[in-house]
Amino acid sequence: MAQVKILDLTNVLAGPYCCHLLAHLGCEVIKVENPDGGDLARQLGASHKLNKKKMGISFLAQNAGKKSIAIDLRKKSGKEIFFKLVKKCDVVVENYKPGTINKLGIGFDQLKKINKKIILASISGFGQNGSLSNLPAYDQIIQGYSGVMSITGNKKNIFRVGYPIADTIGGLNAALAIMSLLNNKNRKASHIDISMLDSVISSMGWVVSNYLNANVIPKPLGNENFTASPSGTFKTKNGMINIAANRQSHFEGVCTAINLKNLIKNKKFFDRQNRLKNRNLLKQIIEKKLSKQKTNYWVKKFQNLNVPCGPILTIPEILKHNQIKSRGIISTFKIKDFSKLKLLKTSMRINNKISSVKSPPPRLGENTNSIMKMLGYTSKQISNFKKEKIINE
Repeated sequence: MAQVKILDLTNVLAGPYCCHLLAHLGCEVIKVENPDGGDLARQLGASHKLNKKKMGISFLAQNAGKKSIAIDLRKKSGKEIFFKLVKKCDVVVENYKPGTINKLGIGFDQLKKINKKIILASISGFGQNGSLSNLPAYDQIIQGYSGVMSITGNKKNIFRVGYPIADTIGGLNAALAIMSLLNNKNRKASHIDISMLDSVISSMGWVVSNYLNANVIPKPLGNENFTASPSGTFKTKNGMINIAANRQSHFEGVCTAINLKNLIKNKKFFDRQNRLKNRNLLKQIIEKKLSKQKTNYWVKKFQNLNVPCGPILTIPEILKHNQIKSRGIISTFKIKDFSKLKLLKTSMRINNKISSVKSPPPRLGENTNSIMKMLGYTSKQISNFKKEKIINE
């Protein structure tokens, strides 16, 4: 994919994550940023020092392997520079509020005149049309609208998913749509409209289908699995364990492990429907047995009987786990202000090789000079653009 060039006009997460995936697949990604601050994520993250330097940890997480050029797209000369880039590129990705790129004079109608094969991918909270399309939207707002929060938590407490799932799924869908169009050798200019709301709802197939086809309104079940029992989180002597006994053989394995084989033929538990009906009683019985030993004891015992189970690990614990180390999903870069900068790669492994990038996240406008020269601008022209604040210093 090295011949594919992407212009990344995006901010914060959904758009940058889309382009993050494309960069790891081998595309050349040029991040087009406002000279006055750039991507907002440059100012976000746990390090105040890095935020002030416009290299916030939130930005670092999604922008390795990209180049950065800082252009003021509000100015005529800035647009001219941008249009020169459009001629040389295959895709433009943006996640402004719907209508913004048209107001800037860089909308789809303008882009396709310049490049007859250009792909414009627009990512927004609610999509480019509809009664909510002009509303501002962040991840938690979409989680609330989508129904995700109505099924996350329990009857007493509603929770959001603990990471920006709407942004992430939206970015993933955008990358998938872009790849599908790039695969068309006879493609024409196309405009992709990705709604984070649509994306999240489309990922909720099972729960939505239960409502659409069986008129069952999904409800929050805490850590319980609505399709099977015992399947969820259970207390042990020193913590918690996840068990997913989704098949009859799994249930029988649980009963064998806890030395209660008599449950297998018990009328209250002998098949899936009865176990779901009596799941609270079954959980009480199982947890009484689990309370006698620690989590690791039960994990080994269940796994030896092919019962799907596992501990509930923290982020540090899973990143130190041999499984993750063997998969090689973390890149290490040398970069100013870090002895070692460690970043996640994508999860894509092709022919036993994980997709990766060679360069760290760029500083704001780090590649402006080299990109301007690639476009044919002279040193004098570049200097004049900087004086006029059309590009960054």
